[in-house]
Amino acid sequence: MNNRLGETQNFRLPSNAPESAAEIIEHVYQALKAKGHDPILQLVGYIISGDPTYITSYNNARSLIRRLERDELLEEFVRFYVVEHDKK
Repeated sequence: MNNRLGETQNFRLPSNAPESAAEIIEHVYQALKAKGHDPILQLVGYIISGDPTYITSYNNARSLIRRLERDELLEEFVRFYVVEHDKK
């Protein structure tokens, strides 16, 4: 029997785990694409509904996307769009 049941367990993410919103979005996008989903439609569905089943659990994508609030995701998308269009 495990005598350490009453002790706090530490969980550490792998050192190569995405941390910024942009890295998480890219990781999730690639996971959705790898599983044959339309990443744009799936991400929009997730942002609108908050239902994590829009995001595949493949490659830990669902867990990663839930580390961000939906408004943070939307903010990142708008920021990227504005910055890219400001370059023109």
